[in-house]
Amino acid sequence: MHQQLAWYIGGPVLGLCVVALRWLLNERLGATGAWSEAVERLTGRGTGFGTRGWLLLGLIAGGVVFGLLGSDIDGYGWLTDTFTGGARWLIVRVLVIAGALIGFGAKTAGGCTSGNGLSGNAILSPASLVATATFFATAIVVSFVIEALI
Repeated sequence: MHQQLAWYIGGPVLGLCVVALRWLLNERLGATGAWSEAVERLTGRGTGFGTRGWLLLGLIAGGVVFGLLGSDIDGYGWLTDTFTGGARWLIVRVLVIAGALIGFGAKTAGGCTSGNGLSGNAILSPASLVATATFFATAIVVSFVIEALI
């Protein structure tokens, strides 16, 4: 199995998903909304499980399927270099916990990179345009800093 879907396939498919969700259901695509809906459902504050909840389940199921059918876990820097053999499952636990913390942080911040970068920019939201520019600028600066330190 190839490790990563080619950008020229994944990008247009993701773009079509954004357009389809907007046109068909008047919904925005974003992981924070999916996380929020799942938390509201689990805590009893929400009764529905709509499109966003199914998105979250799809993201989790996709990760599980890739983990079962894909090759060995690789590409997480010091994690995959340090933990080998049976300890590789520690990486899965770390990634699940990190994902939950990222979801919590994105909800606290009022949005995530996927929601702002994909759906917000698609509707030309000024806040999303600024947020996405900030995400990219920060990523570029951090990558240069890390490269200088290594």
